[in-house]
Amino acid sequence: MNQPAVVNFANEAGAVELRDVPRPAPGPDDVLLEVAAVGVCGSDLHQWTADHSWPVNYPVILGHEFGGVIAEAGPAATGWKQGDRVVSETAAIIDPWNPLSRQGLYNLDPTRKGFGYGVDGAMTKYVRVPARCLHKVPDALPFEKACLTEPCSVAYNAVVNNGDTKPGDRIIVLGPGPIGLLCAAMARLQGAIVAVVGLERDADRFKIAKAYGCEIIVGDCKEWAMAADGLGADGVIDAAGVSATLKAAIDVVRPAGWISKVGWGRDPLDFSLDPLVQKNVRLQGSFSHNWPVWERVLRLLSTGLLDIEPIIGGTWPLEDWHEAFETMHSGKIAKAVLTP
Repeated sequence: MNQPAVVNFANEAGAVELRDVPRPAPGPDDVLLEVAAVGVCGSDLHQWTADHSWPVNYPVILGHEFGGVIAEAGPAATGWKQGDRVVSETAAIIDPWNPLSRQGLYNLDPTRKGFGYGVDGAMTKYVRVPARCLHKVPDALPFEKACLTEPCSVAYNAVVNNGDTKPGDRIIVLGPGPIGLLCAAMARLQGAIVAVVGLERDADRFKIAKAYGCEIIVGDCKEWAMAADGLGADGVIDAAGVSATLKAAIDVVRPAGWISKVGWGRDPLDFSLDPLVQKNVRLQGSFSHNWPVWERVLRLLSTGLLDIEPIIGGTWPLEDWHEAFETMHSGKIAKAVLTP
C-alpha cells in the first residue's frame, strides 16, 4: 500500500516533490504512527534550498516535528497501544550502548540519525517510530501545537540547560526565526528582559517577538546591550543561521557572560576569538534535546504557560506543502504546519 510523502531526493536546490511511497511496517520495538500534524522546520527549508551543512540520506521523507495517533504497536513496544495520542522525539537511530546514550544524552551520540535527513520523516500519512521516542500528549493539547514540542525543546535546551538565564537578566536573541522566537519566549518565561535582533525584512516576525513582550532591534544591538551599565548583555542566544553572528554575540556580551549558540552556519569564521578569551565568556553549543526536556516542554504547552499560538502562521494539507514552504521561507510567518 502506498501513501503520498514530501520527499527530498537530491542535494540540489528545489529537489523536493510529492511522491507515492510504500507505507512502512513497524518492527517489534516500533509503532506505526498516523501523523496528525507535522511542523515545517528551518532545516526542512535548508534541505529544500540545498544550503544545509549536514549529511542527508537521499532520498528521504522530510519532517521531524510531528505528532499523531498510534495505528499499530509492535509486540515489544511496551506501554503503548492503538489510539494513544503521542509526539515523537527526533533521535530515530541511536547506539544504546554508547556512553553518551547510557547517560541519557543520546542526542549527542555521534551515530545518531534523525527523522527527515537520516531516516524517513513524517511529512506523510504513516511513519515508523521507535517506541522509546514517544511521549503521551494530553487530550486538551491539539496536535497543531503538540507537534511543535520539538522546536520548543530546542529552545528550552538553548535557554535553560545550555544558557544560564536568570530573572532580571538582559538577554539578546540574534535571529527572529522560529527557534529564535521560541528562545525569546523561553527567556521571558525565565524572567529575563529580552531583545530580539534581526533585519528590516523580519518585520512580520518582529510582531511575534513583541507579542512575547520582547524589545525589537533592527541591525546593531550594541547600544541596547550597553545601556544598563556599559558592560554588555548578561547572555546572548545566537539563533541565526549564519556563522558571522557569533562575532556580534562576542561584541555585545558582558565580561563573564555567556553565549548559547543554537543556530547552524556552514561558513568558516574569519575573525579572532581573542575577545572571547579576554572577556572570560562561556561559549556553549546547544544541540537537540532529550527525554526530560520533552516532558517539561509538554507540561509548559499543556498548561498554557508557554503559548505558541503567535508562532503558528497557518496549517496546510500535505499536497500544499510547496505553498507552506514558500510562505515560511518568505518570512511572512514563523511556522507552517502540515496536516497529512
